[in-house]
Amino acid sequence: MKEYLYEGLLNTTGSLTLGDVLINFAAACIISFLIYTSYRLAHIGTVYSKKFNVSLVMLTLITTLVMNVIGNNIALSLGMVGALSIVRFRTAIKDSRDTAYIFWAIAVGICCGVSDYLIAGVGTFVIFMFLVIFGVVKDNERIMVVLKMSSDMVDKVDNRMISLFEGKAILRVQNTLLQEKQAEAIYEISNTILKKSENKNGSFIKAISDLEGIQSVSMVRQDEEVNQ
Repeated sequence: MKEYLYEGLLNTTGSLTLGDVLINFAAACIISFLIYTSYRLAHIGTVYSKKFNVSLVMLTLITTLVMNVIGNNIALSLGMVGALSIVRFRTAIKDSRDTAYIFWAIAVGICCGVSDYLIAGVGTFVIFMFLVIFGVVKDNERIMVVLKMSSDMVDKVDNRMISLFEGKAILRVQNTLLQEKQAEAIYEISNTILKKSENKNGSFIKAISDLEGIQSVSMVRQDEEVNQ
C-alpha cells in the first residue's frame, strides 16, 4: 500500500499537451505586456529602469515555465521549493512599488502556468485600473529655497518670505557665521504655493533679490522620482 501511494505521489503529473503549454505562454506574454506598459507609465522619470521592466516580463514567463513543469506533482514541487530556497536574491529595490510589481508578475505566472486565465486576466485588469486611477494623483513637488545673505538681513528676509508666501514657507535650516557676517537660510515651500505667490507678486527671484544684502538665491526642486 505504501509503495503504491509513493509511486502515485511521484508519478502524478499534469496532462499538459504542447498546445496547452503554448497557450499558457501566450497568455503570460499578453498579460506581462500589460505589466510592462503599466510599469512604464507609472515610472516616468529618472527612477525608471528598462532592464527591470524587461525582467518583469521574464519573471512572468519563468514562473509560467516552473508551474508547467510542476503540474500536480507534489514531490517535484517540494524539490523545487528546496532548490529555490538556496538562491538568495540581493537586488536592490529603488522604489517601493517595484516589490508590488514583482509579486504581480509572479502571481500572473502562477495563474497562467495552471491555465487559470480568468483570474490572471481579471486580476491584472483590476490592478491596472487601480494604477491608472491613482497614477493621476501626483504628489505636490517640494522646493527648497537656499538664501545666502549678510547676517544683519536674517530678520528682514524672514519677514519678506512670510509676506510673499503668507506664512506657508517653512524655515528648515538657518546658519549664521558671526565672524564673516554671513548667514544662510533654507526654506521649504510647495510648488502650488510658489505659483500662487508668483501669480500675485511676480517673479520670486526678483522679489527676494531686491533686498539689500542678498548674495545668492538657489532653488532646488524635489519630488519622489528624484529623491528615492
